[in-house]
Amino acid sequence: MTAQQSITAAEIVSRRNAGSGWHAQIPDDKAMLRAARDLTKDIASARPGVYWTDMLISALLGYGSLAGTILVDNVPVALGLGLVSALSLYRALLFIHEISHIRRDALPGFRTGWNLLIGIPLLTPSFMYEGVHTLHHKRTQYGTIEDPEYLPLALMKPWSLPLFVLIALLAPVALLLRFAVLVPLGAAIPAIRQLTWQRFSALAINPEFRRRPAEGDLKPRVLWQELGGLVWSWMLIGSVFMLGWRPLLIALAIVSVTATLNQLRTLVAHLWENEGEPMTVTAQFLDSVNVPPPGRIAEIWAPVGLRYHALHHLMPSMPYHSLPEAHRRLVRELGESSSYHGANHAGMGVLVARIARNTMGGRR
Repeated sequence: MTAQQSITAAEIVSRRNAGSGWHAQIPDDKAMLRAARDLTKDIASARPGVYWTDMLISALLGYGSLAGTILVDNVPVALGLGLVSALSLYRALLFIHEISHIRRDALPGFRTGWNLLIGIPLLTPSFMYEGVHTLHHKRTQYGTIEDPEYLPLALMKPWSLPLFVLIALLAPVALLLRFAVLVPLGAAIPAIRQLTWQRFSALAINPEFRRRPAEGDLKPRVLWQELGGLVWSWMLIGSVFMLGWRPLLIALAIVSVTATLNQLRTLVAHLWENEGEPMTVTAQFLDSVNVPPPGRIAEIWAPVGLRYHALHHLMPSMPYHSLPEAHRRLVRELGESSSYHGANHAGMGVLVARIARNTMGGRR
């Protein structure tokens, strides 16, 4: 194995400690990339039974506990049911990430079923991620100004981190206004329609991102999903006149918790240390985060395979249920000195502390 084929974990630490711009100095670890490709071919197919069962159970538990939260009068019980609902709906919602990657014929009907059960009821239909998230995986766009899902958070001001998380509390109200107000206005006023599409139709964190017009198969999906969101949003508003404010406010509060948890996960999905330079695949991998076992709590805040987010950047089309086995195989094959271990981290607390320290000018 030549020096051009491999880079060790020790070399990565040394380059990180050298300061800003370290990503541009990371060559591709060809041994790691080859192992990721060769060792996982037999587990690269999505299993419909796993996807449907997981999604349906998560949705049933989420909506059932939401109903319980609304109906019970005992405050501690209601809070407990609300937490179960938020976590279950969070897991169900994160299948939008899988939908953005799955091949067209891999899971027949899953996209439509997910949108009817989760995407439209939570006012986050799949078109808001499809055609957007894949830009984040483009080698020439990741970490640059053209990446809709990247901000150099570790290089920003310290106050930017709490603001980044807390703004997610407003997501449910913003989505309700988008579908109930902007969609019908946009049907009559082209300028509002264009603004809504460019600025408010993508799950993006980069404020400079402007979405391009939908193309191909996405266009008809956008039409029926937006129509579904419009109808559902006005049904929610109309429910106030039949059921009062309490059910809607509780539902919005639970979805706010879900959105905030997702924003916390996003905060630690990457190290956010790139300053806009294009990076190699290995550098993108090392700027991303795995939180592998033995810790178990990561499965709660990063479900549906997202605790292996760095590994996902190596193999974007690998189904979520295969990522744990792929990780085990790579650990066995590559050894402790491999750069693969440079993306493995202990947990959310360690990662938040690292990013916060960097915002205050201190590197690990």
